[in-house]
Amino acid sequence: MRTVITISGLIFIFLLLMVPAKAHSTKVLAKIDLSEQTMHIFVNGKVRHSWSVSTARKGYRTPVGSFRPTRMHKRYFSRKYNGAPMPYSVFFYKGYAIHGTDAIKRLGAPASHGCVRLHPKNAKRLFSLIQANGPSNAKIVIVK
Repeated sequence: MRTVITISGLIFIFLLLMVPAKAHSTKVLAKIDLSEQTMHIFVNGKVRHSWSVSTARKGYRTPVGSFRPTRMHKRYFSRKYNGAPMPYSVFFYKGYAIHGTDAIKRLGAPASHGCVRLHPKNAKRLFSLIQANGPSNAKIVIVK
């Protein structure tokens, strides 16, 4: 018996081979509680990390809501606040970002101009987690 493959059959097989298999996507959620000054990191719905943060001090605001990362920088320096270092920045709304800080003793209390500050090691962990799984699989939720 002879098998006949048509051109449309070849095109169909080619297209099947070219479409990548849908990979399991890991979902990353960073939930920041302004009243508690904490951040909880969820991976696929399970808490993986809980960290102290610093958010906006009196006279400033940290935006509340649900956001996606818009851009990320391992090394970044503030254009608005005298070139202040913002290592492992994950920007999520306009100029607001989650980033590392050298003001570690102030973590757990409001101290920033509106960004969410973390210990640099934790900022690196979050940055790496989002980078490895893709910003489209990450969400940042900030509550009062």
